[in-house]
Amino acid sequence: MPPNPPQPGHLLSFPFLPFAESLELQQSLVAKRLADQGPDTLILTEHEPVLTLGRTAKPEHWEPHWAKLENQGIHLHQTNRGGSVTYHGPGQIIGYPILRLRNFCSGPKSYVQKLEEVLIQTLAKWEIAGCRHESYRGVWVKNVDGHLEKIASIGVRISRGVTMHGFALNANVNLQPFALLSPCGIEHCVMTSMEKLLDQQVDVANVREQIGTHFSHVFRLEWTEQEGGLTQKRN
Repeated sequence: MPPNPPQPGHLLSFPFLPFAESLELQQSLVAKRLADQGPDTLILTEHEPVLTLGRTAKPEHWEPHWAKLENQGIHLHQTNRGGSVTYHGPGQIIGYPILRLRNFCSGPKSYVQKLEEVLIQTLAKWEIAGCRHESYRGVWVKNVDGHLEKIASIGVRISRGVTMHGFALNANVNLQPFALLSPCGIEHCVMTSMEKLLDQQVDVANVREQIGTHFSHVFRLEWTEQEGGLTQKRN
């Protein structure tokens, strides 16, 4: 039998969106999706420097160096996503899928695997070999010593069958704040970025575009509506 045709979806791509505004937007889209009054949607954006705490975050994952982070102007947000603590900042591409899960996956595990696949396919466009870790979620790469370093994090929430929160891909992001954390609650986790691996900055708009393309392929979505925002970056 031929595969089912792609389902319609809405792609929202913003160069920058404050974290608090992104959360309000997600909540609005989730409410509409639950009521079947809105489409499956992918938001792609960047945030100001923030730490976000997931449901499994423990004080020892972030508190020891919080004063240094706060002095850098980094703000803290508690969230209802899965996972522990992570850092978001300019140069890191954030993806927030708002999907009715049963239309795309058999459950949360296969959903996360599909998100990983989107990012692995995206990185391949820059000849970066992303891979999965046998113990931890997200996307990883091998350094010159053969050790795994993390390039993308995943933390989701699924409520009444609709997804929110999502993934973060390190493109040109400042990696220093990660060194003051246990990223995703993983002790001694080393974070990396596309910029570090390629020894040059990447075109973030191009990376966003590639994520949107691969997301549509992996989830069999056709972007029938696309919108881009011009929200100005705030200091």
